[in-house]
Amino acid sequence: MAHNLLQGKRGIIFGALDERSIAWATALKCKEEGATFTLTNAPVAMRMGKIQELAEQCGGVEVIPADATSIDDLNNLFTKSMDILGGKIDFVLHSIGMSPNVRKNRKYNNLNYDWFLKTLDISALSFHKVMQVADKLDAINEWGSIMALSYIAAQRTFPDYSDMAQAKALLESIARSYGYFWAKKAKVRVNTISQSPTMTTAGTGVGGFDVFFDYADKMSPLGNASAEACADYIAMMFSDYTRMVTMQNLMHDGGFSTSGITEDLVNKLTGE
Repeated sequence: MAHNLLQGKRGIIFGALDERSIAWATALKCKEEGATFTLTNAPVAMRMGKIQELAEQCGGVEVIPADATSIDDLNNLFTKSMDILGGKIDFVLHSIGMSPNVRKNRKYNNLNYDWFLKTLDISALSFHKVMQVADKLDAINEWGSIMALSYIAAQRTFPDYSDMAQAKALLESIARSYGYFWAKKAKVRVNTISQSPTMTTAGTGVGGFDVFFDYADKMSPLGNASAEACADYIAMMFSDYTRMVTMQNLMHDGGFSTSGITEDLVNKLTGE
């Protein structure tokens, strides 16, 4: 059910690849809640995914290719988006993450450091670049909302998550630091959401994901949060109802992050 939470708001959504993407679900939810927005992804991701299909589902929204690690691309993205949407931006979703080391099955104690730097640039520094470009262009309205997707591996060790754990830790730190400056300057709020393991294309690329997905589901009193539930949360964070929330890492994981043990997991381990 729509509540017109985002009526009259303009945004940019990064990272929708296919129907399993959280960014994809978020775009559909933002459209349902009355927002107008542009979609963007790196050119290589656009060739692999179905972003044009999503654009059509959202009523023919514009898709602007942009490599989020490129300042020139980001300048073009924000300038064109403001022109297309008819004004400054109210919300941005950064749903970007990729590790060459994970993709190529390099163990954490045998990382390729050039690839590690790419992981940090794509998955974390790009968030700072997005915000700095938007800030310098004065592209965000007062009380705007900037969100990025994180994961609990920023605080806890998950061996197969590898160097993405450092990227998420850096992402959360950037949100806190830039969130302070932007709140003081223009009341723009910056937050991250730490989502449950989710059956996205990126998530399922992590080794042992199926086993961990089941474990997390049994460790979460509410079960794993779906991409659609995350989209609902993001839409709320983009709305005016969360104006005083900033510089936070918000857990959206069915209670996983604060559960020591659960009956479901004990029963599975004991075969009961």
